Amino acid sequence: MLTDEEPKYLRRQKPLEIKRRKFGKRAWKTYLHLSLWAAAGLAGAVVVYEIGHFLYASPQMALLHPGQIEISGTHYVPRQSVLEIFSADRGRSVLHIPLAERRHELESIPWVESATVRRALPNHIEVEITERTPVAFLRQGSGLSLIDVHGVILDRPLQGNFNFPVVTGISVDVPADERERRMQLFAGFTQQVQEVRPGALDQVSVIDLSSGDDVVATISGLQGGAIAPADSSGGWGASEAPIKVHFGDSDFAAKYRTLLDKIGEWRATVGRIESVDLRFNGEAVVNQDPSMRTQSAPSSSKAPVTVAENSSPARTAKRGAAKH
Repeated sequence: MLTDEEPKYLRRQKPLEIKRRKFGKRAWKTYLHLSLWAAAGLAGAVVVYEIGHFLYASPQMALLHPGQIEISGTHYVPRQSVLEIFSADRGRSVLHIPLAERRHELESIPWVESATVRRALPNHIEVEITERTPVAFLRQGSGLSLIDVHGVILDRPLQGNFNFPVVTGISVDVPADERERRMQLFAGFTQQVQEVRPGALDQVSVIDLSSGDDVVATISGLQGGAIAPADSSGGWGASEAPIKVHFGDSDFAAKYRTLLDKIGEWRATVGRIESVDLRFNGEAVVNQDPSMRTQSAPSSSKAPVTVAENSSPARTAKRGAAKH
C-alpha cells in the first residue's frame, strides 16, 4: 500500500510558466496622459508664482506716495495724523498692508470715533473717518478743551466755532467709564431742559459734574418765570445775577420747570438768591446771596429758606440748617 501511494505524493510537479506582459499601446497612452497633466500643473504653478510676484512685489501695486491714500470724513482730524499711521507701509504692496491693524491705530486718535480702511486696486488705500461730536467745553485748570458725550477729551482745533456750556469736575485723572457716566448725566440734563424751554442752554454758563450724582448748573437771566434779556450795559441786573442750581441726577425737566415757575416767589421772599437746591422731593432749599445778608440785620436771613414746591410765599418757613 505504501509503494502504491508513494508516487502520488513524491511526484515532482511541473513548474508553471509566468507570462510577462509586453509594453503595449495602452501603457504608452497612460504615461502620456500623466506627462501632460504634470506639464499642465507645472505651467499653472509658474503662472500662479508670476501673478503672486506681480501682486506682492510689483511697483505698480506699491504704496509709493501720500496721494495714493484717499481720506474722507475729516473736518478736525489733520490729514498728516492719518498719513503718519501708514508711514510704515511706504513702498509695500497694498495687499501687504494690515487693514485691521491700521483701523485700530486710526481709532486711537482722540478725534476719531470710528474708521473704515479699504484697498482700492491696484495701488490705493481708502480711509473713511467718522469724527467725534463735542458737546461741551471742558475746563481743566486755566485751559479749555472739548469733550464728547462719551467722556473723551478732545483738543480744541485751530479752526472751529463752538457754542457750548462749560463743564467742570472732569479731568484725565477720572477713569474713562466714570467720565462717560457723568457726561451721560450732562446729556440727559441738556436734552430735558431744552424740551422745557428751547434755547435754555444759552443761559447756562457752567455745569459742575464734580459729584457723580448731582448736576450743578450756573444759570443767568432767570426772572419771574422767564429768561430775562441782558441790560443795556451787556450784563445782568441785580435780580438777574447768575444762580447756582443743584438738579441732582434725575427728573431734570420737572425741576427746571419748578425753577422757572417759582423763581419770582423765591426772590420776593429772600431777595437776591445765591443758589437753589432742588434735590429734595417736594421742596427747594433757597440760599440768599451773602451780600444781602450783610445789608440786613444780623439775625434776619442767615439761614437758607426751605420752600415747598406747591407753596405760596406766605407759607414759606425759615429753617435753621441747610439741606445739603
